[in-house]
Formats: sequence, C-alpha cells, structure tokens
Amino acid sequence: MASVRAVLIDIDGVLTVSWQPLPGTVEALREIRAAGLPVALVTNTTSRTRASIAGTLVEAGFPVSADDILTAPAVTAAYLAEHCPGARCALLNSGDIREDLRGVEVLDEADTDTVPDVVIVGGAGPEFGYAALNRAFGYVQRGARLVAMHRNLYWRTEGGLQLDAGAFLVGLEKAARVEAEVTGKPSAAFFTSALTGLGAGADEALMIGDDIESDVLAAQRAGLTGVLVRTGKYLPQTHRAASGEPDHVIDSFADLPALLGAPLEER
Repeated sequence: MASVRAVLIDIDGVLTVSWQPLPGTVEALREIRAAGLPVALVTNTTSRTRASIAGTLVEAGFPVSADDILTAPAVTAAYLAEHCPGARCALLNSGDIREDLRGVEVLDEADTDTVPDVVIVGGAGPEFGYAALNRAFGYVQRGARLVAMHRNLYWRTEGGLQLDAGAFLVGLEKAARVEAEVTGKPSAAFFTSALTGLGAGADEALMIGDDIESDVLAAQRAGLTGVLVRTGKYLPQTHRAASGEPDHVIDSFADLPALLGAPLEER
C-alpha cells in the first residue's frame, strides 16, 4: 500500500446510498485528501450531471468538486466524439444529463421520424417502458449502433435494490442480435481516462467499489488494485459467485485509511 499514489472511488453504495453519506465516509475522504492523495470519483450514475453530483456531495460534507468527478455520460460524450463524430443519437435514460453530453447531437424525443445513427442507453427508470424500449429495438434493427453507458443490473437505494439498465440491455442485445459498446465501468477505457486525469499509472492506483464485477474485478483487469466494500449493492452470494477475487475486502469506505496503513500524513 505504500506505493499507492491515486485513489479511484465509486460513489453510490460506497460513499452514499440515496445520496446520504454512509457512516464515516466523509471523515475518511477528508483524511485521504489531507494526505495529498489524488482522488477521482468514478461513477456510472446517469441520473445527474457532474455539477449536480458535486453540489450534493459538498452539501453532505465531502471535500470534492465537479472536476473530481468522472461520469459515464462524460466518458460517453468523449467516446462518441472519437468513434462517431457528428452522429445523431437517440437517448434512453432516466434523468437530464445533456450538460455532460456536450458535443453530442441528441434527437428530440418527439422526433419519431428520424432514424438515429446511435442509440445511447443510460440508467433505468420510469422512462424504460415498452414503447421506449421497442423504439430503441427498432432503431437498432435499422442499423443504429447500440452504445450503453454501463451494464449495471441493479443498484441500492434507501428502499432496497432497484433494477438498472443492464437488465433491459441484455434483452435489447438478444433481440437485435448485437452487442452494445459499453463506455462506462467496466470498460478499461473508463479507468484509463480516470488515471490519465490523475496523472497516475494503474500500478499506483486503488479502485474502491461495491460492485465486485464492474468496479473491482474490471479495475484489476486494467492493472489497478481492487478494493471491495461490504456496503451498497454488496451481497455475499454475489461475492461467492464472482468471476474472480478482489485484492482486498473491507467493511466500509470508512476503513480505507486503515487499509492504506502508515500514517497518511507521511505520503
């Protein structure tokens, strides 16, 4: 742990649940910040913009700014600019994230005549009804590329586990006989983008998450050290059935300073 020079942190289920801080997480992040360790909050959250997320976290006491946050929508915008410049896109998402999709031409939902070049699937919510999903299916059948911000099957809220877009994405892929291009976690490009922003190498970084597959094992495949927390969406049975084993498992993000060892002030 003495070689750690950067920390990547998932937000939902790690620092907060339903945007309320988990016990000890504010203090732990303050301690890590005080040690001078560069931090990136990396999230597949698609219901809010980076600025909105930062504002909520600051109100809760977390020492962060919008510049510290890397979202799946922001990475998706960069991906589309590189791979599909000028593409007309249909967006299926719960929440207004257009601010983080700068440079992306998103068709108006009322425009049902234009066939988009790309169907972007974000986070699930009430918008994921039959009509919307069937429309996306039709677009893909007619040649539109299918780009997904993530493959998360569910997330935890104060009301318990809730279905996420991955549960619907599997059906779209099977029905249309295509495989979505994934831009957020667990794609290696997502972690690379975060590390580039911090100026750190994968072998110098930790990734802390509550999703063993998308957060932790995906980060380990990208060369980072993975830390799984037993909060948020963590389930013992999911841990046991996972495709690999995390480098470290801790009860909560509040335990991260202790895992890092040697007084953080010395770093």
